[in-house]
Amino acid sequence: MNLNCSLWQDNSMSVKHFAFAKFSEVTEQCFLLFTLILLMFLASLTGNALIALAIWTNPVLHTPMYFFLANLSLLEIGYTCSVIPKMLRSLVSEARGISREGCATQMFFFTLFAISECCLLAAMAFDRYMAICSPLHYATRMSRGVCVHLAMISWGVGCIVGLGQTNYIFSLDFCGPCEIDHFFCDLPPILALACGDTSHNEAAVFVVAILCISSPFLLIIASYSRILAAVLIMPSPEGRRKALSTCSSHLLVVTLFYGSGSVTYLRPKASHSPGVDKLLALFYTVVTSMLNPIIYSLRNKEVKTALQRTLGKKKF
Repeated sequence: MNLNCSLWQDNSMSVKHFAFAKFSEVTEQCFLLFTLILLMFLASLTGNALIALAIWTNPVLHTPMYFFLANLSLLEIGYTCSVIPKMLRSLVSEARGISREGCATQMFFFTLFAISECCLLAAMAFDRYMAICSPLHYATRMSRGVCVHLAMISWGVGCIVGLGQTNYIFSLDFCGPCEIDHFFCDLPPILALACGDTSHNEAAVFVVAILCISSPFLLIIASYSRILAAVLIMPSPEGRRKALSTCSSHLLVVTLFYGSGSVTYLRPKASHSPGVDKLLALFYTVVTSMLNPIIYSLRNKEVKTALQRTLGKKKF
C-alpha cells in the first residue's frame, strides 16, 4: 500500500512524517499477532524486572557475574520498550504514523540498547574467563570499580553509536514514499526511503556492525576458547561440570542475540528481504528478550533461589 505523502512534507519537499506498513490486511491475523506479541512483551518485562530486582535485593548475588546480568536485564527492558509499544498500536489501529523526530528518537534508543548489549555480552564473557582461567586474581582484577567501568563503557559506546548513526541518517532528505516497510525505525528500511546516494551511510552502518557486532563476538569466542582449554585440563569432573554450567546460559544468550543480529546487519544488501527482515527483527526484539530471563533462571540455581526469595517477600 503506497501512502500519499503530500500532506506530510514541508516546503523543502522532505518527508516530515512516516507510516509503518501493515502486517496484514486480515484483521483476525493482526489481532492474533497483537495478542502473541503482547504476551511475549509482558513476559519479557516481568522476567527481566524480576531478575534485576532479585539481584539488587539479595546481597549473595552482589558479584561481578550478577552485576552484569542485572545490567543485561535493564538493557532488555529498554530494548523492548523502545520498539514494542508502537508496534502493538500499529497492529490494532490505523494510527500507524510517526513523526520524523519520533522516528529518530526510536532509532537512537534502539541502537543505544542494541550496541550496549553487544558490548556487555563481551564483558560478561571476559568475566567468566577471569573467574575460570585466573581464579586467584579474580577478586582484584574484577573488582567492583572494574565492573562499573566496563558497564559504563558498554552504555557509553551504545550512546555514542546511537547518536552518530541517528544524526548521520536523519541528515538525509526523504522525498517519499513515506511508508516504512518494517514495524519500527530500523536503519536499513529508513535508508531505503532516503533521496539520492546513500552508499556512504550504508557503508557507515556496515562498519559499525563490523566494529560493534563482530569485534565483541570475536572477543567472546576468544574468551570461551581459553575457558574450554582450561576446563579440559581440570582434574575434577565436578569442577568441569560447574565451570561449563556457569557458562552455558551466557553462551545460549550470545548465540540467540548475535545469530539474529549478524544475519540482519552483516549480510549483503542484495539479499535483504522485507519479510525475512521483519521476522528476524521480531525474533531479536521480542523472542530473545523473553527467553533470556527463562534461560538464566532455569539454568542457574542461585538466580532461582533469589527469585523465590524475592517473590516470597512480595507475596508476604
